[in-house]
Amino acid sequence: MSDPVQIEEHGAVLVIAINRPRQRNAVNRAVSLAIAAALDRLDANPELRVGVLTGRDGSFCSGMDLKAFVDGERPELEGRGFGGLTEKSPAKPLIAAVEGFALAGGCELALACDLIVAAQDAWFGLPEVSRGLVAGSGGLIRLPRRIPPAIALEYALTGERLAAPLAHQWGMVNRLTPSGGALAEALRLAAQIAANAPLSVAMTKRIIAQSADWPMEGIWDRQRPLAESVIGSEDALEGAKAFAEKRPPVWRGK
Repeated sequence: MSDPVQIEEHGAVLVIAINRPRQRNAVNRAVSLAIAAALDRLDANPELRVGVLTGRDGSFCSGMDLKAFVDGERPELEGRGFGGLTEKSPAKPLIAAVEGFALAGGCELALACDLIVAAQDAWFGLPEVSRGLVAGSGGLIRLPRRIPPAIALEYALTGERLAAPLAHQWGMVNRLTPSGGALAEALRLAAQIAANAPLSVAMTKRIIAQSADWPMEGIWDRQRPLAESVIGSEDALEGAKAFAEKRPPVWRGK
């Protein structure tokens, strides 16, 4: 049998592909465990700078494997959530490359990624209300932070699907591609990110993610030690030297 999740290294980019096309890449516990292991690999390997999450055979992910759910299996992992991702983001940037459908838990996986690249004919949606469920793996929390809250509420309450071009207009999708081009464009975006200093990239992600909940009073005191930890690094000095010497920097992640 084929692995439920396929892992590939493209230089500094780790591609994590859900590989259950007959189930429209629905997530069972084996998929969650495999994604979690891949994300640990991404963070542990200093040669890897960016992750890309995608699905095989023209579909991103249709959500939870309902047949497995009926049989008593749950895809959530303790401390990590659905797909081994929704409750614990990797320290390094993660891009969703979406073709076809990203529905229910699949939409929540995409929203748990830092950036989304989607094909023009892709669809997103949280149809849990039509199945007697609740989008409890981050969809109800993250969607109103990606698009206007009232629009997010409408889609969450109706269960209607959101077309990728409209999601792009609302700012949820970063880049649109022709059908079949999401992974290639995600790899191009990942390469742009991977070319930058790894400590700077990781800290930039951390500050943007955490500062959303910081009160304005004391916000600079919170950011200062985080920024200074990078400014005082060897890579910061290398970046300045490379700029002065008009050469590409050689990052060491130190």
